[in-house]
Amino acid sequence: MAFWTDYKDESGAAAAPDPKRAYKFHVQFTGIEGTMWYCKKVSKPSFTVSETPHKFLNHTFYYPGKVEWNTVSITLVDPVDPDIATSFARVIEASGYKIPGTPDTAQYTTISKGASVSSLGEVVITQIDSNAAPVETWVLNGAWIKDMKFGDLDYDSEDFTLIEIEIRYDFATLAGSGNASLHGDASGPTVNKLFDPAVASASK
Repeated sequence: MAFWTDYKDESGAAAAPDPKRAYKFHVQFTGIEGTMWYCKKVSKPSFTVSETPHKFLNHTFYYPGKVEWNTVSITLVDPVDPDIATSFARVIEASGYKIPGTPDTAQYTTISKGASVSSLGEVVITQIDSNAAPVETWVLNGAWIKDMKFGDLDYDSEDFTLIEIEIRYDFATLAGSGNASLHGDASGPTVNKLFDPAVASASK
């Protein structure tokens, strides 16, 4: 049933659901307090399936290969307090990066994936409805900062200072609030979880 047609909930009352809106969302870094209120823009997770061609006479046939998740870009406003720029700089430092200085043992540490992931925490992208209830939740698993820009300064601009972050992750999990089904299948559960290893294992 399309969202623009008449819809009734389980009690029979009219309840036409709104479609998902691009501006109703928040982003949370579990390793950094308060960041969910300062996100201005975020790209949803996406993936690419590689292909392997096979040629036979005048024909080319394509076979799907590996799935690779693409990076996610996040734009944040940088307030004075809390200082988001400093918070993310500390994430990089906690990942193992040290500014060159006095030659002691601490200066020889290097970045590790474990430290990078744990210092950033889970990255959770949540779309919400008009009542602030989640309608779609993405969790980036094994996420770490791949690229970071602390913004530009310009005497001719009165805009907020923005921080741009590119996140690399291993895979994403998705939970939705509506029903989902393939053609010919019955409606799915109330809460659908895609790309979720726990759910996939339980269904086998």
